[in-house]
Amino acid sequence: MKKTIRDFDVTNKTVIIRCDFNVPMKEGEIIDDTRIKASLETIEYALDHQAKVVLMSHLGRVKTEEDKQKNTLEPVALRLSEYLNQEVIFCEETHGDLLKETVEGLSSGEVLLMENTRFEDLDGKKESGNDPELGAFWASLGDIFINDAFGTAHRAHASNVGIASHLPSGVGFLIEKELNVMGESLEHPKRPFVVILGGSKVSDKIGVIENVVHKADHILIGGGMAFSFLKASGIEVGGSLVDMDHLDFCKKMLEEHKDKLILPIDVVVGKEISEETTSRTCFINEIKNDEMGLDIGPKTVKLFGQYLEDSKTIIWNGPVGVFEIEKFSEGTKGLCEIISKLDAISIIGGGDTAAAVTTFGYKEAMTHISTGGGASLELLEGKTLPGIACIDEK
Repeated sequence: MKKTIRDFDVTNKTVIIRCDFNVPMKEGEIIDDTRIKASLETIEYALDHQAKVVLMSHLGRVKTEEDKQKNTLEPVALRLSEYLNQEVIFCEETHGDLLKETVEGLSSGEVLLMENTRFEDLDGKKESGNDPELGAFWASLGDIFINDAFGTAHRAHASNVGIASHLPSGVGFLIEKELNVMGESLEHPKRPFVVILGGSKVSDKIGVIENVVHKADHILIGGGMAFSFLKASGIEVGGSLVDMDHLDFCKKMLEEHKDKLILPIDVVVGKEISEETTSRTCFINEIKNDEMGLDIGPKTVKLFGQYLEDSKTIIWNGPVGVFEIEKFSEGTKGLCEIISKLDAISIIGGGDTAAAVTTFGYKEAMTHISTGGGASLELLEGKTLPGIACIDEK
């Protein structure tokens, strides 16, 4: 059990909180501030307990000087100021005397956001490469380190593992919830336990399948990856996406767990991935050579629903169709609708699945939507997350 922010007396202490403010931006404007809102509980706890709060985050990738202009965290500081009803001091530096002096000038109950940690990647990838000197410098700014950025917990960076190696450390409320809900559901699920896997490539989900096939009662497979399993079972899938390098894996899984893996029985096909392409619904053995499967069909939605309706725990990672295009979104929408009406723990992996659920208006109906696509995927694989492993145990 990892320590949390509640396990520390933060009064009059300088608390460094690693947040995930990697929000979508367009021309300097924040498009979606969900991740900012998700960080507020931990920040407000520290401020309410009269800590001196130093916030850190990355934003986008920084490979050139031009990237620094479009990936500044200054708009995040302004949005945070609105939500916290107090000024969030913004420091334009990530290293050096100005940052150190600004932090030292904080009073209890004040909060500072430093510039994008990945600005340090311009000089030899010091942030993402977990440069020991950078981690030590950032740690020297504070008394306690709290990691609340689940979105980067699967990476060993200077701003998580580097700082934690020098300071007493804990997790914030966001990571605590991620671990409690997803971690607990994986290890001690209420049954029946059903996992929905979508997305494009089998290769992205091999570790997940190998881990959850021994834990789940059923795995419902949709999205592009379904066609690799269908191909491995002897069905011709036309021009559908097939992960040729992993057909043997698919065949092996189907042979060893044929009653557990549930595949589509009908699909919506098109000739290309576009709004303009003509589409039709057909059984999986009726896909023509010049067609590709781009969504699960209504009969598959009904079939998947039969497995979902009695379930008590559902984990969903990966859309089951090209949901960004309306004519190929009905499968994903249909599963959202079914799950929204169930008396079950429903956990949505981050990334595209979270985007789909939110876009279609089902966000509030789900028990938990993860804030980290890559991190949630590695948690499903049963991997150790470096950004959490580095945190002190209770």
